[in-house]
Amino acid sequence: MPTNTALITDDGVVLGLVAAILALVFWTASSPAPFWRRFYSVVPALMLCYCIPALFNTFGIIDGHAAALYPVARDYLLPTALVLLTLSIDIKGLLGLGPKLLIMFVVGTLGVMIGGPVAFLIIGWIHPETVAGDTWAGMAALAGSWIGGGANMVAMREIFQVDANTFGQFAAVDVIVASLWMAFLLFLSGRAASVDAKTGADTRAIDDLKRRIEHWHAQHARNPTLADMMVVLGVGFAATGLAHAIGGPVSAWIAAEAPGLSRFSLTSKFFWIVMLTTTIGVGLSFTRASRLEGVGASKFGSVLLYVLIASIGMQMDLRALLDRPWLFALGAIWMLVHAGLLYVVGRLIKAPLFYFAIGSQGNIGAAASAPVVAAAFHPSLAPVGVLLGVVGYATGTYLAWVVGQVLRWLAGA
Repeated sequence: MPTNTALITDDGVVLGLVAAILALVFWTASSPAPFWRRFYSVVPALMLCYCIPALFNTFGIIDGHAAALYPVARDYLLPTALVLLTLSIDIKGLLGLGPKLLIMFVVGTLGVMIGGPVAFLIIGWIHPETVAGDTWAGMAALAGSWIGGGANMVAMREIFQVDANTFGQFAAVDVIVASLWMAFLLFLSGRAASVDAKTGADTRAIDDLKRRIEHWHAQHARNPTLADMMVVLGVGFAATGLAHAIGGPVSAWIAAEAPGLSRFSLTSKFFWIVMLTTTIGVGLSFTRASRLEGVGASKFGSVLLYVLIASIGMQMDLRALLDRPWLFALGAIWMLVHAGLLYVVGRLIKAPLFYFAIGSQGNIGAAASAPVVAAAFHPSLAPVGVLLGVVGYATGTYLAWVVGQVLRWLAGA
């Protein structure tokens, strides 16, 4: 076994370092100081959560592969985050938003699912070396992020066993390409009225939507008590425990009875844990447990998710980003397919620009940044971004797995 030669080898110190990094990033990101506001308008906080731990790993201060933090975050924090991020999905409310919004969101999802294989084929023709090896698996992880969010991306990483450096490269593609696209959508938000007037879009449903969302938020949001926080964590970790209890025997049985299904990840315990926790979270959304969002269930899920993101960053070697610049061209082509499909369908059904923007960002940015884009159109519309982002969390694991299987077939892996 290789010797850990990092400067810091104590797991307790590593955990403290990760916690301090996350605290510093989010403290400065929420600062009203002009410098920090300008800084974070250019550099996303998510990128720092990956890159700062990666710098510590790159320069030998820590050894992310030897540290025990990542396996714990992967096996326990990620499944719990999936439960807490999906239990607030409001199916009835979503159906009441109007068909055009739902159509645009679904088209955005299809654009990601189609765009991945299209980009793979195009880059494979232009620069075959870029799509060699396990690139298809890294793209499956990126599909998880662009359909759902960070939790889905990590889930795909584990299901398809993406190499740490490959994952780090696609994490960079994710942050850079998605951030540029988000900046473009924010630019468009200031021109929504003129664009909608030119296209003849009917925006009356958006006004009704604003009133319904303001009413729901006023009715359910409250400051959490200690009991509320205990219940939120209890529900999340209990669901994770149940998924472990079921996932182990199921994966072992399939491995014994149908080992050929390993090609579809069905013999992986982690695959079943991710699928079961996502399903449990969606199931809880139909019960009173969905009210836990009123006390910040998704925020608890996000805390767990960012610990996981930082622990993934600990395994990245940033020098590997310089080895494959063509990956950014692949990501750009992928995004153009997604945007082009949304544009064509949006013009056909005369959807408002808001539906185009949130139909895209509800997939690409998920619940983390979709509300930012929604709020750029009107502050009361921010929860729409959260709602569609949560839908992305709920579907991202399933659909990204499908994309991964298509990419695996294209790669001949």
